Amino acid sequence: MISFTVRMRFDPTDLDAIRANLEALTAASRQEPGCINYVAHFVADDPTTVLIYEQYLSDSALDHHRNTPHFKQHAIGGLYQYMKERHVENLAAVA
Repeated sequence: MISFTVRMRFDPTDLDAIRANLEALTAASRQEPGCINYVAHFVADDPTTVLIYEQYLSDSALDHHRNTPHFKQHAIGGLYQYMKERHVENLAAVA
């Protein structure tokens, strides 16, 4: 299983566009074969920061995700165009 978080920071003036892209990306990603979990969050005490928690069955499921039309539209063409910073943390499950 592949698990990771993606943390991105945005300008406060872009938050409506960020929310729209996150909602579309989340809904479509959850329908992908091999997607176990996809949850996007605004950080409660810093609404300009988004944290996305993702889990996939395999590397091929993650590759599939990154090549979908919705990822290209809402992540690459949407979120990535607005983000000020991006950090990925790869996770190792305990059990």
